[in-house]
Amino acid sequence: MEETWIISLLLGILPIVGLILWWWNEIWYLRGIKVRCSKLFNTNNNNNNNIVKIPPGHLGFPFIGETLSLLWFFNIIARPDDFITSKKYKYGENVGAYRTHLYGCPSIIACSPSLCKFVLNSSDKFKQEWPTTQVLGANSVITLEEGPRHGVIKNFIVNYINRPASLTRFLLHVQPTIIQALQLWSHQHKIKTFYQVKKVTLDYTMKYMAHLEAGTQIHVIEKLFEGVASGFRSQPWNIPGTSFYHALKCRKEIMKKLKEQLDKMKQNTAIEATDQLESRSSDLMSGLLEMKDEEGRHLSEQEVLENVLSTILLGHMSIAYVLTWSLYFLHKSPQLLLKLREENMAMVKKINSGSLTYEDILKLKYTNKVAEETIRMANIAGFVFRKVTDDVEFKGYIIPKGWNVIIWLRFLHNDPTNFDDPMNFNPDRWDVARPKHGAYLPFGRGSRSCAGNTLVRASLVLFLHHLSIGYEWELLNPNSKIKYLSHPLPVDGLEISIRKI
Repeated sequence: MEETWIISLLLGILPIVGLILWWWNEIWYLRGIKVRCSKLFNTNNNNNNNIVKIPPGHLGFPFIGETLSLLWFFNIIARPDDFITSKKYKYGENVGAYRTHLYGCPSIIACSPSLCKFVLNSSDKFKQEWPTTQVLGANSVITLEEGPRHGVIKNFIVNYINRPASLTRFLLHVQPTIIQALQLWSHQHKIKTFYQVKKVTLDYTMKYMAHLEAGTQIHVIEKLFEGVASGFRSQPWNIPGTSFYHALKCRKEIMKKLKEQLDKMKQNTAIEATDQLESRSSDLMSGLLEMKDEEGRHLSEQEVLENVLSTILLGHMSIAYVLTWSLYFLHKSPQLLLKLREENMAMVKKINSGSLTYEDILKLKYTNKVAEETIRMANIAGFVFRKVTDDVEFKGYIIPKGWNVIIWLRFLHNDPTNFDDPMNFNPDRWDVARPKHGAYLPFGRGSRSCAGNTLVRASLVLFLHHLSIGYEWELLNPNSKIKYLSHPLPVDGLEISIRKI
């Protein structure tokens, strides 16, 4: 009798506990918001009949929020877009904003072009915030507070990387490395594409950004950058065994190597007149060393080093991901590969030196379309985060102060309302007009957009050129599973065999 009574009690209590846990976040985070925002909303609109609405959704369980649901769709069943699709079916097709609790914070998911564009263009209302600035550094243009200082450094880096003369110099600089890598891979039984490409992109990015030769130490330096990459979005727990602790150790070693290179530059090069900057600044490090801020002062050593570190890290990783996915998509589309090869073989006949300039890159129309379609479908940055600095009203919905906004970029690119048959690799879709504003944001938008977007595109076209004119490849695991967190990639690193044509 006693055991029966205990079981009955537990069966009666468990549903109540489950109900409390299910609604706890909703009550805890939403209490007071509607009252506070109602006063603000009605005052601003001089209309007491307005009803304050927070985007529909659910905040999940205490502490973990909807993390289990996210992992289910991304890691377990490998259908990441259904995470948003399920919300559209449940809460409405045309909302474009849903409340959730992810990454330890109540959040609004933005998945409509208009809201994503609004958030990314409103840096005064939506602040880019990182768990910590220690890994990349507080002076990096990635983490630096919005303001004149950020604007000056960001503009310099963008202009340095993306101007045509710089891109041509970059392309001529890296082509021997790419050609040598392809030849080496063709003599190996098999390679894991992503990891091999990452070594190559790190090697030439370091040379171009800091005139730093990795040489035989490339494996060691690659591991250091991997350590930094694993920790710059992690929880800031500086405890042995954590990603953050390891990232700080790796950062220290990289900064030491960059500092040694900076000291060499100072010894060998005197600061010259501004009008000679173009001829002297053959790499980003020396350019940053010579630039002046809005008050005519040079950047500190720490500012130079942290911006070089973050540019090398994000630059070589982004290029490696899109290059890997280009091989994946093209192998599964042999007719498109044939068309790509024909265009590039025709280009070989037109140039005498065998090296492409940036002007040549722009003439490869179909190859550029392949590159753009790869970038759209690869979705390297699946979503980005912003912190709401004040209560914001958008189309009748309140986005509460202190919450995160998660701009869900991959859903924009995979939404059939934005792209016809979005899961089909179709470079010719770029023959028509560009997508509507806010529907295609692979490199973000506004003051926090990726500084090296043109460099990534040019690197991909250059690699596809040399690959298509001389090599063919096979996927050794064509049905390999895809891991989607933190960045989408076949679990085998895209293992291939590659050979000369």
